[in-house]
Amino acid sequence: MNTTTSADGTTIAYDRIGSGPALVLVDGALCSRAQGPLPEVAGQLQDAFTVYTYDRRGRGDSGDTEPYSPEREIEDLAAVVAEAGGSAYAYGTSSGAALLLRATAAGVPITRLVAFEPPFVVDDSRKPIPADWVDQLAAREPGQAVKYFMTKGIGLPGFVVTMMRLMPAWKGMTAVAHTLPYDAKVVGGNCFGKPLDASQWESIKAPALIVNGGKSPAWMRTSVAALAQAVPNARHEVVAGQNHMIKATAIAPVIRAFLTT
Repeated sequence: MNTTTSADGTTIAYDRIGSGPALVLVDGALCSRAQGPLPEVAGQLQDAFTVYTYDRRGRGDSGDTEPYSPEREIEDLAAVVAEAGGSAYAYGTSSGAALLLRATAAGVPITRLVAFEPPFVVDDSRKPIPADWVDQLAAREPGQAVKYFMTKGIGLPGFVVTMMRLMPAWKGMTAVAHTLPYDAKVVGGNCFGKPLDASQWESIKAPALIVNGGKSPAWMRTSVAALAQAVPNARHEVVAGQNHMIKATAIAPVIRAFLTT
């Protein structure tokens, strides 16, 4: 484990494997260096890139400093990019993709980026996310916060979440459930069924690949296509047969191809 210090003094823990150009991976909700899909993605790409995975603030071995704001997480990512040599490629998944887009728009030196299914909602094709969901997530104990996020945010049926409580990963998810309001704030107003405001991405100069799974819900496929239209220098790709829980073996070749051509 390595550490760096963010602009507000928060310690950010990260791992580095492989060799080649720097590639920073940005996790989504309920994930960390110890759990979730990105350690396997890193393993798939370490032959071609020096891959950095890190614990977003409040998770794993990273610290946390109040008050929270998405700008602090942008600074955290900037600190990891600085450790990677001052600029880097980057891949973000789910809310991590939303964070990556915000960070790149804010000037963090990302030279090429891949964003997989940031959970934006751009129309009324799914049940609306409650307007007060940040407060609702913050008010609940960990298990209930995860359930609320999975049902109201992601849109999973309640019985599916009940079954998830029996899985080994449930303990890890509840351990970082206090950071769910952070993810909600990173996604921000892009989750309430309104068309995207392209002006928030217009400062992105880096080539971007916006990706969704072919089996993901229709609302998510629609939002990813809209995002690819809104981000300058972006193109859209669909990975057939995959959903929001995309396999590392499916996304790693997409990342590799985009970053090496």
